[in-house]
Amino acid sequence: MSTPVDAERAWADLQRIRVPQERVYDELERCSGTSWRAHLPIAIAMWVYVAVSGLDLPKWAVWAVLAAYLVTLGAIGVRASRRSRMRLHRSRYTWRTTAVFFTSAIAGGSSIAVTGWLVEWSRLAYGSLVQATVCAGLFLLVTAPANRWAFAPVRSYDGSGR
Repeated sequence: MSTPVDAERAWADLQRIRVPQERVYDELERCSGTSWRAHLPIAIAMWVYVAVSGLDLPKWAVWAVLAAYLVTLGAIGVRASRRSRMRLHRSRYTWRTTAVFFTSAIAGGSSIAVTGWLVEWSRLAYGSLVQATVCAGLFLLVTAPANRWAFAPVRSYDGSGR
């Protein structure tokens, strides 16, 4: 009951399927924001939070600044998700995506802790500004290349993640 398969027809059908898939990946790469400018609003919010948290503020003000920081990050996330028309299926998130997420969290937290310790040790006059600048700069230097590395295997068809 098998029907003869025309090789040229099968190749044309494959190309007709593959071209829209490539367009999906092109759109995903365009919307993913892999340049450092895409991460600038997050770095600015981080800078403001770290700089203000180094000041001697009353307890309620510290909580208010933390709440404002979390609301700002949430608003940035909502705006980014609405701007992007493409969403990756959960099967396309590889181990690299998870590794970059946790490594970035550890690097960000440890950079804040280490720069805080260095600022206290050196007794700088405006230590929180130095700490905020170093942490936000490190965030900008590391985040864009890490995201490019994490989402590089999205185009691979075999799912190996290279």
